[in-house]
Amino acid sequence: MAEHDLVLRGGSVVDGTGAEPRTADVAVTNGVVTEVGAVSGTGRREVQADGALVAPGFVDIHTHYDGQAVWDSRMHPSSWHGVTTAVFGNCGVGFAPVHDGDHERLVQLMEGVEDIPGTALHEGLTWEWNSFAEYLDAIDSPKDINIAAQVPHAALRLHVMGERGANREDATPDDIAQMGQLAAEGIAAGGMGFTTSRTTNHKTSTGEFTPTLTAATEEMVGIAEAIGVGGKGVLQMVADFRDIESEFAIALAMTRASGRPLSFTLVESPKSDAYHRGLLAQVESARAEGLEITGQCAVRPIGVLLGFECTLNPFMKSEVWHEVADMAPAERALALQEPERRARLLSPAAGPNTGKIGESLIEKFELMYELGDTPTYEPPADATVVARAQAAGVSAAEMALDILCGRGGTAMLWLPFTNYGKGNLDGTRELLTHPYTVPGLSDGGAHVGTICDGSFPTTLLQHWGRDRAYDKLDLGYIFQQQCRDTARTVGLHDRGVLAPGYRADINVIDFDNLANRMPELAYDLPAGGRRILQRADGYLHTFVAGEETYASGEATEALPGRLVRGAQPSPI
Repeated sequence: MAEHDLVLRGGSVVDGTGAEPRTADVAVTNGVVTEVGAVSGTGRREVQADGALVAPGFVDIHTHYDGQAVWDSRMHPSSWHGVTTAVFGNCGVGFAPVHDGDHERLVQLMEGVEDIPGTALHEGLTWEWNSFAEYLDAIDSPKDINIAAQVPHAALRLHVMGERGANREDATPDDIAQMGQLAAEGIAAGGMGFTTSRTTNHKTSTGEFTPTLTAATEEMVGIAEAIGVGGKGVLQMVADFRDIESEFAIALAMTRASGRPLSFTLVESPKSDAYHRGLLAQVESARAEGLEITGQCAVRPIGVLLGFECTLNPFMKSEVWHEVADMAPAERALALQEPERRARLLSPAAGPNTGKIGESLIEKFELMYELGDTPTYEPPADATVVARAQAAGVSAAEMALDILCGRGGTAMLWLPFTNYGKGNLDGTRELLTHPYTVPGLSDGGAHVGTICDGSFPTTLLQHWGRDRAYDKLDLGYIFQQQCRDTARTVGLHDRGVLAPGYRADINVIDFDNLANRMPELAYDLPAGGRRILQRADGYLHTFVAGEETYASGEATEALPGRLVRGAQPSPI
């Protein structure tokens, strides 16, 4: 009789603690790891992992599956990239708490901030909830990965303040008390924490700023203080930090008042290292004070995808574009190559702004790169559209047009606009290796027409662990950061490590052949909504609670993932 449910034999185990790989077996019983080493007992299933990495499942703490978790059991694209736990409700946007009459407002906010089609949200959201606790119940169904949700500030503000909240009016003491109570109740019901946004990049689909943009310090601190009373939950925020000291003072005040951990979006400025180093200095000072503040950092440049089937393309303001916009991709590509239409398309044209995120960048050909079959996220300067155009003796617009007409009219350009000001990822490495940062910002499930950064975990391992020409990162450190440390940042101490007692969320990876594929467009959201998806090669097996969910990138029938309700203690 088998002693274990599963035994992975002879793999190169990277256990998530920071230790380097070692050859070992891993045994699993009842959804948890029971042995790591030379396992003498047999398993009901045995997997030969010789030559492969055996590691904890990735924990992605910055996603936006708030809507998808309602209508879908598979959290693609993240679950294709070794993610076994995803946390959403980030950036202050989400769908609860909500009054029945406010559905449209929350849809407009998610559509604008996170580029998720409003038609898909209207079709897919069941709205069988009002409170945050009821929302958690609505998404508590079998999934391919574990999911966790946070209480969003924008929804709280609208729920309590109505039109005043949407118009960014100052909250009264009573408003603040109600928001604090609702946030605390949401966390007590199983929410991971409270999130907010203070960036001008976040607008509704009607062009209005997010309701939380100018929330006063009193409001931020009042909500945090109410959360702190319960002694549970984390805080998450995104801000512009135009004035680092004054804006960071709000984060400090929230952390001091609540006693709860806080994490925030931390990126490079394309203009000066002083920006991210100034924020790191603030974090170091906070840590010296005993405040648990952590930066969430991207693992590659933050950018947008441009293409004729995407939300953005370089010609979207031209009248000629609107003549062909509704054509099928291949038909459109042929039409745009007709000499007369091509000449008109390439002539200078300007139309009204639509307010879409990234729209100001659509003609910056000097920053654009072709995203090939094997995407490169640290491309050389001579690969830009402008550089290639100069080498070919054509205009940059012509080069862009010819690229986008490729692949039957579905090719894409990639424009990195953050974390790539110097044309390399040296600054990103500085952020990733800081002792008070973790990988984040994948935005899995969001920006479905402009990015597909749910593949961040694969990039972290593929590029930083194997392909980068210099200053790579050790595999032990990579898995510690993307597994154990991300999990602990949001209070999940029961996963991210391969050791007895920990959850058996496990990846078996063909490291030599690990690779992101070319992003592709799919029309599989509710109401036929469009999204960009990206798959990967090299994930031989992914297990959630000891059950195989993906084999060589293909889904099994198992859906062992569940809603994680609140912080989870360490098994040791």
